[in-house]
Amino acid sequence: MDCAIDQRSKVQVLYDACNVVFSQKELPTFQQIHWLKNLLDSMTAVDVGIDEFSFHHSPFSSSKIIKGLVCGQAVSEITYLHIHECKNFSMGVFCFPAGGTFPLHDHPSMTVLSKLLYGSVHVKAYDWVKVENSSCRTIGLAGTVTNSIFNAPHEPSILFPKSGGNIHSFTALTPCAILDVLAPPYSVDLGRPSTYFYDMPIPTLPSYVILEERDVPDDLVITRGPYLGPPVVAAWDGSS
Repeated sequence: MDCAIDQRSKVQVLYDACNVVFSQKELPTFQQIHWLKNLLDSMTAVDVGIDEFSFHHSPFSSSKIIKGLVCGQAVSEITYLHIHECKNFSMGVFCFPAGGTFPLHDHPSMTVLSKLLYGSVHVKAYDWVKVENSSCRTIGLAGTVTNSIFNAPHEPSILFPKSGGNIHSFTALTPCAILDVLAPPYSVDLGRPSTYFYDMPIPTLPSYVILEERDVPDDLVITRGPYLGPPVVAAWDGSS
């Protein structure tokens, strides 16, 4: 008996799995999250349309797109490649130049899976221990989840609304790219804005910090680049 061969791209397989897991009424199970983590772990830069090796002066003009791929080494500012977004989840890639920093920010009521596709990045991540929301700005005590350097290949990270390092920052040590799945995506209208924070060390408690809400940093610039990977065929879900 002939066995059917799955002709779907890896990014399509990831989308289909996310659609199953995050479109259900029930919360995802541990097994489902582990399934998504394994799918994410199999992804490489070329699977989402990025050439991580070539050097060109600019990553997106016709002269910088080699064999239909974005030149990751040529990215000069933090660049977001949008793959998919619907009410239940979003998929996209953040490309960083060396030295690019995405400051501390949170993921309210969200589950996030992230895969470092190439390069090296310094990650700081915290979870709230005690938070005060009564004032105009959020402030509180947070515990350190990680403060370390990730080098590709690195297993995917998973954060949850109250654990896993829901508040994190990235500083690229080399050009790098991070594939993100956010479930559900940010939405100001639905009470899921992105909030930024300062972290203040506590000398007597080295594993803890005070986090204080801040305005969106003036020097944070995120541009949009073209997604050049395999197309994603989405179920009808009001997606974009």
